[in-house]
Amino acid sequence: MKASKPALYRRPLPPHILAMALLKIARMGHPVLRGVAGPIADPSAPWVRRLVADMVETMEDAGGTGIAAPQVHQSWRIVVFCVPEERLSDMAGDVAQDLTVLINPVVETIGAERALGWEGCLSVPGLRGVVPRHLRVRYRGTGLDGEVIEREVEGFHARVVQHECDHLDGILYPQRMTDHRLLVFLDELQRHPIDLAAFLAEKRAA
Repeated sequence: MKASKPALYRRPLPPHILAMALLKIARMGHPVLRGVAGPIADPSAPWVRRLVADMVETMEDAGGTGIAAPQVHQSWRIVVFCVPEERLSDMAGDVAQDLTVLINPVVETIGAERALGWEGCLSVPGLRGVVPRHLRVRYRGTGLDGEVIEREVEGFHARVVQHECDHLDGILYPQRMTDHRLLVFLDELQRHPIDLAAFLAEKRAA
């Protein structure tokens, strides 16, 4: 399910803003994905709106649930994401989220509890991996209109935010993995599904 696009611009578009465009997605190995992104001084600047609009268009075209500015070769601290209802866990703080733009986000973990889960990434095409993430986080950032966004979330919602914000510090999900036997091609995973609970139980018993 695709999230609806935010009303980034009033209609008609101002003459200095062109139609949204698809951007090239950086793949693992490109240096832009290894650097620390820079902060945005003015979240309401027209160029930021334009970049965000293009990020949303690119994310939706690629079928993603999130994207960070470095993934489109722009080393700025901006992430865009949504949390579809069908991906939620049964945790009380794991709530669906419409398309959200976070500028200069900060993520704070709550507690030490972690969980393993499958992740994919537009910058690591064709692969999936099992990644440990904190179950609960608090995040805050600034929206396009300068409003402060602050939420406490759990489960898949927390996983999405941690994944996207990692990009701003040059971290891709394979670097977070603790067992690279669980880094697999998606088509092979579909042909040969992995029972994660059984795999972990066997690992503990070894």
